[in-house]
Amino acid sequence: MDINVGATDKSVRTIIGAVAGVLSLAILAGQLPGPALASPVLGIVALIMLGTAATRSCPVYSVLGMSTCPRNAGQ
Repeated sequence: MDINVGATDKSVRTIIGAVAGVLSLAILAGQLPGPALASPVLGIVALIMLGTAATRSCPVYSVLGMSTCPRNAGQ
């Protein structure tokens, strides 16, 4: 897989993934009110965001031919 996620994008994805994960667990534990469906949806969002941040590769960016990585921006 090509690296197509830049440093700023990686940081944003990590923050969004962490927040979504915490919210998912809080709803699951009953500490935060919310619909039952919100917990697994937020959990999936968290896994996707953290996974794409860790691998620095986004499949959606690949399909669209995008890149936020400076060294790949000209391609």
